Amino acid sequence: MSTLDTGLTLIKNASQRVSKANGWMGNAFKSWMPTGLYARALLIMIVPMVILQTVVAFVFMERHWNTVTRRLSAAVVSDIAALIDVYKSYPQDKDRAQLRRIAQKLQLVVDFLPAGDMPPPGPKPFFSLLDQTLSVQLGRQISRPFWIDTVGKSNLVEIRVQLDDSVMRIFAQRSAAYASNSEIFIFWMVGTSSILLIVAVLFLRNQIKPILRLADAAESFGKGREAPNFRPRGAREVRRAAQAFIEMKARVERSIEQRTAMLAGVSHDLRTILTRFKLELALIGEGPEIDAMRKDVDEMSMMLEDYLAFARGDSGEVAQPTDMAMALEELRSDAERHGHTATVAFHGLPVVTVKPASFKRCLANLVSNAARHANTISITGQRDHRYLNITVDDDGPGIPAAMREEVFKPFLRLDDARNQDEGGSGLGLAIARDIARSHGGDIMLGESPMGGLRAAVRVPV
Repeated sequence: MSTLDTGLTLIKNASQRVSKANGWMGNAFKSWMPTGLYARALLIMIVPMVILQTVVAFVFMERHWNTVTRRLSAAVVSDIAALIDVYKSYPQDKDRAQLRRIAQKLQLVVDFLPAGDMPPPGPKPFFSLLDQTLSVQLGRQISRPFWIDTVGKSNLVEIRVQLDDSVMRIFAQRSAAYASNSEIFIFWMVGTSSILLIVAVLFLRNQIKPILRLADAAESFGKGREAPNFRPRGAREVRRAAQAFIEMKARVERSIEQRTAMLAGVSHDLRTILTRFKLELALIGEGPEIDAMRKDVDEMSMMLEDYLAFARGDSGEVAQPTDMAMALEELRSDAERHGHTATVAFHGLPVVTVKPASFKRCLANLVSNAARHANTISITGQRDHRYLNITVDDDGPGIPAAMREEVFKPFLRLDDARNQDEGGSGLGLAIARDIARSHGGDIMLGESPMGGLRAAVRVPV
């Protein structure tokens, strides 16, 4: 392997590691980010504002507050140094009246204490810019032992300087050595930002509401329900999306209406022909061949009704609150009237908004499918804050796992499966799943604890 190949291999391995690290960091960042649009929009507003304020505050502290405080402290220490020079240059001023008069013009109060040790250092605040700057300037301009007290609550700063025969005590205004307007700047910056942020949050909530209404309307349409008070609102893009949803909904409804009208015409024509067959058979008379033909005509009528029910779906029916516990009890009574043992149990609030006739047909198809091949049927319903779950269990032969999706195909009839029904059309499970999906749910088949098949219906509430 040449040197070039070795270098290319190293570069390729390094790029793969960088790509993996980038993917890992991206996934970690996504896991930390909120999932809602409202929270993400708030982050988009808050994070730049916080960063901007941090940068502005840092620049202000570094360039203004620190600089001004250093200059003010240097000016105060320069005045103190000048007073010390006056003290040394005019020894004839025994009572220091001239020195005090000069200090008063400099807005300082000076007195002298007997020579002795300095007081012990007092407690220092966690962060005191004034302490630091005064200490630096006193050490730089005076170069004598000193003691300062800036912790007190008063507006004065006490400074003591060790002289040859005494201790000079100076009281200076805190504002003369310290840029005291910095807190006001920070207060106004934080206060105005908070007010603007509250206004932005309220405005953002009003912008998010039309999106939530659009999502609710789309969800209701997916569940087969109406959203009568929905209309386009909000920003131009949101109104455009809402208008597109309304037009799509209208096109879907027109398509369903056209299909229903066409099927109604087909149903009328086919029923007319079947009625004509029945009349002709009635006029022919009796006989084995005639009975077989009558049976074929009846089977064709039943298949036609099943086909039209499958093709029509649940169009035209309005979703309304329905007592599911009562509906399941009616299914149990129907099964027992046909000689089967059936039990019903329901947990949770029984009132659910569905299309009652079509949803009952969905459940009835499942129960009748179980009744054809089992003696005992168990119907269980449960409703929580998100879903309505209904399971139909039986003790029949069941359906092989590989065929549990195939049996939902229209007109599919398995020779040895449980949905084989002489005279049946093979549309029962297809109609049931179509109705469940029109409510935004689905039907799944699985193993039953009773040994047969379990048909589980789940629809959102």
